[in-house]
Amino acid sequence: MRLGSLWQRHCLLRHSLVVALLAALAVVSFSSVASAQDDGNTWVGTWATAAVVLPPPQDGAPGGQGVGPVRIQNQTVRQIVRTSIGGTAVRVAVTNLFGSRPLEIGAAHVALRVDGATIDSGTARALRFDGQPTATIAAGSMALSDAVELGVPALGDLAIDLYLPGDSQADPAGVTIHSAGLTTNYLSSTGDHTGAAELPVERSFQSWFYLARVEVSAPAGTPVIVTLGDSITDGTASTPDTNSRWPDFLARRLVARRGNTPPGVLNVGIAGNRVLSDNAGLGILRRDANAPAPPPPNPNARFGPSALSRLDRDVLDQPGVTHVIVLESTNDIGMAFESESPTVEEIIAGHTQLIERAHARGLKIYGGTLAPFEGAFYFRPIGETKRQAFNEWVRTSGAYDAVIDFDAAVRDPAQPSKMVEAYQSDDWLHPSDEGYRVMAGAVDLTLFDR
Repeated sequence: MRLGSLWQRHCLLRHSLVVALLAALAVVSFSSVASAQDDGNTWVGTWATAAVVLPPPQDGAPGGQGVGPVRIQNQTVRQIVRTSIGGTAVRVAVTNLFGSRPLEIGAAHVALRVDGATIDSGTARALRFDGQPTATIAAGSMALSDAVELGVPALGDLAIDLYLPGDSQADPAGVTIHSAGLTTNYLSSTGDHTGAAELPVERSFQSWFYLARVEVSAPAGTPVIVTLGDSITDGTASTPDTNSRWPDFLARRLVARRGNTPPGVLNVGIAGNRVLSDNAGLGILRRDANAPAPPPPNPNARFGPSALSRLDRDVLDQPGVTHVIVLESTNDIGMAFESESPTVEEIIAGHTQLIERAHARGLKIYGGTLAPFEGAFYFRPIGETKRQAFNEWVRTSGAYDAVIDFDAAVRDPAQPSKMVEAYQSDDWLHPSDEGYRVMAGAVDLTLFDR
């Protein structure tokens, strides 16, 4: 045999061995995560939030905890989320939904949180996007990380690190955010500190930046409940860092219940949200304060887009969703003040659309009655008439697949237009921690049995 042929065969053999080795390494790297799906598991949501726009500071945007608005500039954010159910692997969705410029992710990690800004370094996992350690998320888009193997506990704290090399205030459209996180999150000193056991904290804040959801690999058929609502679902006035929103209490009840696979519980409440109308801005809230201000031009700012316009993104497209709980229209009523519009019929028509669209996806959808709010700044007798009429429709129409009577759970029997005093948080609109616990207790857990 000629020497050239021998050398050619040698090269081909070496090439084949390299390819085989790389394939074997790929199997080692990804087989454990892939098997999470091959063994009957599927991807379902364990945590989610709904986004709004934080306008640029010149528009009067409120900041987070601390002095002035939160600005992320070549820094790492460590954000804490509470899981509802556990799983064997995890992936994270990062969103630039309301941005007008690309969002640069310089690095990302996920880990189990120990306490405060400290993580368990043994659980830290670098997140990749299509195999790359960095990502550029186009305006209006979302990026889902590759899966990483991690034993995620139910009702546990995950720390998600994002290194953002750009400037969050450089986008004239504002920042994609969930304002009322009620969870202390952390901003580092300059640089990439993703995965550090101890984050060098520059400041803290209580919002979530650029996060959409967290998914886990869980047994196929695991139910997923999405709670669609306003500030009462968002947990306004509950104690920060205690996970005392009513969906949090519901998740605890479901995990503690034996005999069924606990459903994931995804909270997509937005403070100030309405079913029929987009963002109300601060102008409506200042009506009685003699400080009129026009609502911001961006309809997605502050109180977010209407429930009707955000239903697909925030509810119907959630991975594994099987059930929806709707608790919304207190603001449709209250923000109308003395106005006849929207009428009860218009509000009911909006809810009917929510129901029909959920049913078209094969989902069960349950309606919550509206809690009383006499004593709140926007309470008016006409609003109470609308609330009573709407609740009567929810209870008797049969339009929703089931009724969750939050009103009956928290109202004062001696004065049904008001909450029991111990169940309200001093503004007579939002429940206290105890009020939220009582609300969750009104949910029949058998509604989610497989």
